[in-house]
Amino acid sequence: MSTHSLLSGIHSPADVKRLQPEQLQQLAEEMRDYIIKTLAPIGGHVGAGLGVVELTIALHYLFDSSHDRIVWDVGHQAYPHKMLTGRLEQMPSIRQYGGLSGFTKRAESEHDAFGAGHASTSISAAFGMAVGCELSGEDRHCIAVIGDGALSGGMAFEALNHAGANKNRLLVILNDNEMSIAPNVGAMSAYLARLITGKTYTSVKDATRKVLEKMPLAYEAVKRLDEHVKGMIIPGTLFEEMGFRYIGPINGHDFNHLLPTLENCGNLDGPVLLHVLTKKGFGFSPAEEDPETWHGLGPYDPETGEPVKTEGAAPAYTQVFADTLCELAEKDGRIVAITAAMPAGTGLTDFAKRFPDRFFDVGIAEQHAVTFAGGLAVEGIKPVVAIYSTFMQRAYDQIIHDICIQGLPVVFCMDRAGIVGADGATHSGSFDIAFLRCIPNLTIMSPKDEMELRNMLATAMSMNSPCAIRYPRGQGYGVELGSPEILPVGKAEVLEAGKDGLVVAEGSRVRDCLAAIEQLRREESKHYTLINLRFIKPLDEDALLKHLKKNKPLLVVEEGCRQGGIGEHIAAVALNAGWRGRFAHLGLPDEFPEHGTQAEIRRDLKLDQNAIASRLRELG
Repeated sequence: MSTHSLLSGIHSPADVKRLQPEQLQQLAEEMRDYIIKTLAPIGGHVGAGLGVVELTIALHYLFDSSHDRIVWDVGHQAYPHKMLTGRLEQMPSIRQYGGLSGFTKRAESEHDAFGAGHASTSISAAFGMAVGCELSGEDRHCIAVIGDGALSGGMAFEALNHAGANKNRLLVILNDNEMSIAPNVGAMSAYLARLITGKTYTSVKDATRKVLEKMPLAYEAVKRLDEHVKGMIIPGTLFEEMGFRYIGPINGHDFNHLLPTLENCGNLDGPVLLHVLTKKGFGFSPAEEDPETWHGLGPYDPETGEPVKTEGAAPAYTQVFADTLCELAEKDGRIVAITAAMPAGTGLTDFAKRFPDRFFDVGIAEQHAVTFAGGLAVEGIKPVVAIYSTFMQRAYDQIIHDICIQGLPVVFCMDRAGIVGADGATHSGSFDIAFLRCIPNLTIMSPKDEMELRNMLATAMSMNSPCAIRYPRGQGYGVELGSPEILPVGKAEVLEAGKDGLVVAEGSRVRDCLAAIEQLRREESKHYTLINLRFIKPLDEDALLKHLKKNKPLLVVEEGCRQGGIGEHIAAVALNAGWRGRFAHLGLPDEFPEHGTQAEIRRDLKLDQNAIASRLRELG
């Protein structure tokens, strides 16, 4: 399609409402075409957005997002929502520096009722809004749109359990993109959905209930019969038992099904769950055929869907981790891998193919993943839990109580540690150093390059105690990859020796510190000692004190939050030893980072080579 005649006229949801129902399908086609072509140069969460185009249009056609509350779980499925709520012209900037967020964000638009980047939160938030509206006397529709993947998170069921026990008006839309849609089933279910949400059926059912409630034995008999029959023909008995009125499943790509059913659901009181069947990547065959890859990807060819490859790029840390784990697992049958709904993101797809009996994807259930790993460790298995740094936050209690207090040998591999880039604040691995460093019995490592990551994984597997390895998103440096070696636990590495001061760095910041030191040696004949910590915990205090000159500057550089970070610990060690020189600590400030490339964010937060060199000059 060369033009977007309807879409170009959509500047707010009010413009959607002015369309005729028969125009909505054309709008959907224009939106898909726009998403595919606009995201091609930049990538993003393409598949999820393509799958909810019709549902998004229907919601904005029937409800008022500036008054009603529409909460999108995770938020990566909200690209079409952004397009219809005044942000169409900004879409080419999505996930780019200074541009739109890739997720819903309250500060970005009044139509974003709740910010989201992590899964399984929408029902809790929407239910809180529903109760809040009732308490404040506001008449609003409160709607949660949650995918079947996010429904695997325990928090979603906690919210269903709470909301179902109350009578507040709440609509939960289950966007199910795993089930296929057969025409006959879709048509029949759509008919039943329209029937049972209609006023006639509802009024008759309510009137009958009132009569039968006066006849307890008859009421219980009819209720049991109704439940048994419903359980045989409707897959929503679980939701009904939790207190929700279950509607569906209906075809989420057919406006003839969506519009009347959604409208009827909006007229019902109490908690309602509408089951909508969609296809991830709908309308673009490459995304339909490979939904896992198209969940989130880089630039691609809009005609073929082929990814745009960068020639000669070094392997990503994720790939190095995955390859190393497979090598180790070939030699040790006790090694198993666990992830929480992110097999591709954590690089474990190949492990799953090669060792299917030793791979476990637990769904969006990080708490369960950690304690499950603890149970495996009790039986002599060597579990490796691969979870993004940002998602590991959900399992903090389990790391402490179920692993570290008991000293169980579980290895936590935390991808996307530090600045994550385009996904922004919700996915930034800012806090893992601070929240893990204070836990007893836990060894924490951070590699300076991809070979060191291999060594650290081998080291962790050789230990009989809990370990965590944090490593960044993106490519390594292209260093030669040899056989992994076991490192001396708790020992730092001295990369440079100099008389003018001490620089201590962890992980991804080591290379930039080395470059800054070389720059100052070349330009100003300054010579600094550089220590690559390798082990954040236990800290190599002996190495620090050996190279710490009494009155020479000390600079600590880490890609984690300064509060509770390594710098505070090192400063205390130095001061207790009688050091009285000038001190500086570069790390993430007390704010949430914006989105952009990793290089752009590191530059702004003064964590790159230029900022490190400048800070050393200031220290003298």
